[in-house]
Amino acid sequence: MTKHLLLSVLVFLCGIAVNFAQASEANPPSAPRQNRPNIVVILADDLGWADLGCYGNPFHKTPHLDQLARDGIRCTQAYAACPVCSPTRAALLTGQNPARLHLTDWLPGRGNRNDQALRVPEIRNSLPQGIMTLPGVLKSNGYQTCSIGKWHLGGGASGPLQHGFHEQIAGDERGSPARWFAPFGPQAATNGEKDRQGKPIPGLEDIPDGKYLTDALADKAVAFIEKQTAEKPFFLYLPHFAVHTPMNAPEETIQKFRDNKPPGVVRNEIYAAMLYHLDAAVGKVMNSLTEKGFAKNTIVVFTSDNGGLATIEGKNTPATINAPLREGKGWLYEGGIRVPLIVSFPKHIPDGSTTDVPMTTLDLLPSLLSLAGIQYQVDANSPLDGMNISDIWTGNATPELKKAAFERPLYWHYPHYANQGGFPGGVIRQGPWKYIENYQTGRKELFLVDKDPGEGRNRAPDEPEKITQFAAQLAAWKQSISAQETVPNPDYIPNPPHAKTGVISIPAKSAQVYGRQLRYEPLPHKQTVGFWVEKDDYVVFPLTVTKPGNYRLRVFQGCGKGSGGAIVEARIKDSSLTFVVEETGHFQNFVWRDVGELKIDDIGQQEISLKAVSKPGIAVGDFRALELIPQ
Repeated sequence: MTKHLLLSVLVFLCGIAVNFAQASEANPPSAPRQNRPNIVVILADDLGWADLGCYGNPFHKTPHLDQLARDGIRCTQAYAACPVCSPTRAALLTGQNPARLHLTDWLPGRGNRNDQALRVPEIRNSLPQGIMTLPGVLKSNGYQTCSIGKWHLGGGASGPLQHGFHEQIAGDERGSPARWFAPFGPQAATNGEKDRQGKPIPGLEDIPDGKYLTDALADKAVAFIEKQTAEKPFFLYLPHFAVHTPMNAPEETIQKFRDNKPPGVVRNEIYAAMLYHLDAAVGKVMNSLTEKGFAKNTIVVFTSDNGGLATIEGKNTPATINAPLREGKGWLYEGGIRVPLIVSFPKHIPDGSTTDVPMTTLDLLPSLLSLAGIQYQVDANSPLDGMNISDIWTGNATPELKKAAFERPLYWHYPHYANQGGFPGGVIRQGPWKYIENYQTGRKELFLVDKDPGEGRNRAPDEPEKITQFAAQLAAWKQSISAQETVPNPDYIPNPPHAKTGVISIPAKSAQVYGRQLRYEPLPHKQTVGFWVEKDDYVVFPLTVTKPGNYRLRVFQGCGKGSGGAIVEARIKDSSLTFVVEETGHFQNFVWRDVGELKIDDIGQQEISLKAVSKPGIAVGDFRALELIPQ
């Protein structure tokens, strides 16, 4: 173990120890049960970090969430435990890293495919039994516990009732609703497809026809609150299906946003309408707490399970753009894992406060239990990967605690290919640094993410010692929690030729990029290998050859005005050609060009590389696709 790695681990462990000690001292177990605060956790699905008014969004209307932020603390560097949903939900309920739980992808997950270079590990198909959960601890301490909404951690005997909840509504194995308007059963879905689940959403059989799902869940939450009494605290877990696909909302709400859509700006009015109803649902819950006299003694948490969906995945998508953050759901860049987090607790958390201390979903369990004055036992079966950050929320943190929280390492291990295009990889966020490792290509990136949240400047070439340190640290952490790893896929067949024509079509999304800045940009208006501003960066595209011979190379290329003239070499083994990148008027204005012939002598898996020989302009150019046409 290196000196840097040992120091990082010691800082992390000391931070945890300090916070657990503070929790025990500040919250005696003899506190009267009826004086303990109620807890409401509201979880949005696929909501982006920049999508709320209080986080700077000028188009979406979120007055109730904006008010919640004014009444509490808004966390500006909060993270989901995973770039997809089910693992984050497991982390919220257990305080354990998804990699430790072996629940690292959405359930049932994306399987192995022959266009994926790595085989992904088999994951748990439900939240494991017999481990500590937030509702379980609260239930054993006299709380009335209820889950209303999306569960997506296993159905049947693996549902909410088996993990600490007295009551549950709408929670089963499904990850998205087949339809957004009642009746919520096996009828035809709103997009004309059949209900994939083929059964009603449990507990919503009595909802009147036409009722919007988000509104129905809010009404059920209000009904639960209204039957509570001051003699017994309660925990309400309200994980909404919104704003997940399929995209739909009441037409009159959609029209309001359509009528006020700014010209020339990428905005999704359906997504905005879905978020409007989600915000209204939060308002209903807050009003109910006030009317019942619970508001002053209730902790309210609002967050999301991953970043916003910024790629095409079904009708009316992408849902959002996460700018200034990079990419979105399914990706390990900031847009995929940084999320909104708002916490309110009157007279304990200062109104209108903010914090830029990095924190994750994993921190919610120990922090909420600390605020509730509840002690708990951590054992080998239920270790905690989160940290008690409640003193940061309340403004009572010592400088030492703030420093420990800021400098501790936060880990992600996502050994899967995402439906949104994201790669298998690992991440460490520690202090101002963010390290990203691509498990397929081995590429390592490093960003000063506190000053560069858009991850535009890869500092890996400038910091070889840090790259070595972080790589060893990530490997050691994965080994310490018995994380599951990827292995090479023996059935990998990248970009095979068309069965009839023999043409090998190579999309930009299959690119393997190397160097400092070059990247594949998955956003729908791009879908290109771009940001080629460094001459020494290069790209490799895998392909499969079934017939040797000569192939004509065509490139689908764009280049901005005044930036043409770069000379690029295309190579497959010993066969190469060069061509000049031509201006097309804009980097996103793509044109097909025949650039010459390559000879391929071998069959099987091959690679074609593009490398710049010269770069007179500000960039080499953008490439959306290649074609190899047999001659």
